[in-house]
Amino acid sequence: MEDVLTDSSYLILLALLKPKHGYAIMKDIDEMTQGNVTIGPASMYTILKKLVKSGDIELEEDDHRKKIYLITEQGRQKLQVEVERRKRLVYLGEKMLRISQEVH
Repeated sequence: MEDVLTDSSYLILLALLKPKHGYAIMKDIDEMTQGNVTIGPASMYTILKKLVKSGDIELEEDDHRKKIYLITEQGRQKLQVEVERRKRLVYLGEKMLRISQEVH
């Protein structure tokens, strides 16, 4: 089976299509989801560590000792696979809802 991303990992990778530090990632996710998803600092940094360990993102420090995260090519490819997987799920959901409405 494919390497499926959690919603939180998916959103973090989307946010990291441009390099960012932790607070900016949380802010972007809040804006992207119009406030529907909030990832707290503890959860986010746990996920970031996992993504670094798996090679999906890299960590750099800037001149002000802020940690800047960037998506790797591997992470970008994994994100693309996940986008396609989620599209198939949406298509299936819409199809099944249409079928169920036709029956009633």
